[in-house]
Amino acid sequence: MVSPPLRDKRVLLDDLLPSLRNSLDLSVWLGLATAAAVAALSGLALCCALRIALARAERFTRRTSSPWDDLLVEVLSGTHRGLILLASLLIGAGFLDLDDRWHHRVSQLWFAALALQLALWGQRAISAGMRHYQTRQGEGLPVSASATLLSWALRTVLWTVVVLAVLSNLGVNITAFIASLGVGGIAVALAAQNILADLFASLAIAVDKPFEVGDSIAVGGVSGTVEQVGLKTTRIRSLNGEQIVMANTDLLRQTVSNYKRLQRRRVQFGFGITCETAPGQVEAVPALVRRIIEAQPQLSFGRAHFKAFGESSLDFEVVYHVDDPSYELYMDMQQLINLALMRALAEQGIGFAYPTRTLLLSRGAAQRSPSAEAAGPITPAALRSASSPSR
Repeated sequence: MVSPPLRDKRVLLDDLLPSLRNSLDLSVWLGLATAAAVAALSGLALCCALRIALARAERFTRRTSSPWDDLLVEVLSGTHRGLILLASLLIGAGFLDLDDRWHHRVSQLWFAALALQLALWGQRAISAGMRHYQTRQGEGLPVSASATLLSWALRTVLWTVVVLAVLSNLGVNITAFIASLGVGGIAVALAAQNILADLFASLAIAVDKPFEVGDSIAVGGVSGTVEQVGLKTTRIRSLNGEQIVMANTDLLRQTVSNYKRLQRRRVQFGFGITCETAPGQVEAVPALVRRIIEAQPQLSFGRAHFKAFGESSLDFEVVYHVDDPSYELYMDMQQLINLALMRALAEQGIGFAYPTRTLLLSRGAAQRSPSAEAAGPITPAALRSASSPSR
């Protein structure tokens, strides 16, 4: 039988438990309401801050011509609204009274959300870089295969790093996975080393840009226009019309002359006049050449000198510059100079030299040698054969 004092205590405890339970439920609901309000306010604040930042950045980009601010706007516009919602919920969860295990889960979700958003920003940056590259290359020209491959490789590396980082943060052991990737990569590299060499050479061409599609180049004994830069080969349309296919590795091993990037052409040529020309006339030739070159507005005179005594001529050397890289203009100007030089020298009574050789024959008591007698008499035909060109 229960004593009256003990009965009174049990009745008091039964009266207190409902009120205590109600107070606990009320504190839980207050905490949830506070977390929800904080989450809503955080989401609203993040969305407003992002919208204001984008609007100000767009106004700033309209006043500048730099591509970097355009890239910033492009990256910020890649902010995912779902990740903003997740971030606001995680901010609200920070106001809940959670145990250590749930706090650790919340921190893992924070890391995953930030890593995913950074990956999305990086992907936007790669896409914007590709568009900027296409704009520089030309609107009508397609993006090269090497540039597309580079974009794909950058995206693959980016997402691989993000996924591995998230898995590692979740507690997954990724050491064995990375080791297997390394072993597989070595095996693939050994099996296809020649293909990979051309592939990396294609990437080097895309990044370093020694030439681009449409450039006129000369490499080795090949001259022509670049038609396509592929993953393994580069196709060049030669001056004769045929298409020449060269491996990218072999192409980069040689010296490449890019004529499209030529801004000013330096021309050097020479000519010779006869040895009988008087010294005063020889002295006047450089000034005559200078007047001919300076009469053309597209040309810049460099120098003209009496260079040397040739075997059958007095040799001159001339240097001038064509201010336009066009090869056709250079040939037109050279032809004009040659014709003007012919007329000017003819007016001065100066002739162009040509290969000659003077043969002196001795008359009198000289005895003909047995070899000369065996060869027979000297004829004009023999003299012409003996007077072969010396240059």
